[in-house]
Amino acid sequence: MKIALLGYGKMGKIIERIALDRGHEIVGRISSSNQHELKNLQADVAIEFSNPEAAYTNVKFCIEHNIPVVCGTTGWLNRKPELEKLTRNCNAAFFYASNFSVGVNIFFRLNEYLARMMNAHNEYNVQLDEAHHTEKKDAPSGTAISLAEGIMKHLERKKKWVNQPTNNESEIAISSFRIDQVPGTHLVKYVSEIDDLEIRHIAHSREGFARGAVMVAEWIPGKKGVLSMEDFLQF
Repeated sequence: MKIALLGYGKMGKIIERIALDRGHEIVGRISSSNQHELKNLQADVAIEFSNPEAAYTNVKFCIEHNIPVVCGTTGWLNRKPELEKLTRNCNAAFFYASNFSVGVNIFFRLNEYLARMMNAHNEYNVQLDEAHHTEKKDAPSGTAISLAEGIMKHLERKKKWVNQPTNNESEIAISSFRIDQVPGTHLVKYVSEIDDLEIRHIAHSREGFARGAVMVAEWIPGKKGVLSMEDFLQF
């Protein structure tokens, strides 16, 4: 399969290694230094791990040129609904995930299940901590936002998340930490005067994220529409 890499930083290079090991061909490597080459892109699928400034343009190009695109860039999602509409209008394939790790996506489901259980227990307040490497530009992480959204689906007293401490009972506080060489740690904590309850996911490397993205790229040809890890994993 011919794969284009949109974004060629550390994650892009790991994705490249895994894709080559699995027998695929890399036909394009687009970064900030050669963004103008995007217009010449031809591939069976594109994997987009660039930066919040480039992601919208990259994904839009792929949708308009009928190249299935797998995107994991966070920090730009206020414009994602525009591309979802474009995907449907073009009968294209756009796959987005804040995290491609199978373990994280199991963690997402566990988080929602726990939130449903805690909905009846108002004595517990919930908060999120996330830690990543210092090169990560956006905060909170896309994974932390997904966790907060999963909580709000089931915990009726929570209406929004904020990236700071809060005493507002309708808000979920997300604390973000940037620490050298930390691939990603996410903690969901329910706190009461009696006890605390925590669930945590710790990534040991970027390998799980990259491998998941390549597996999705192998799966997406022939698919149409706006797709997610729930479609891929069939949760």
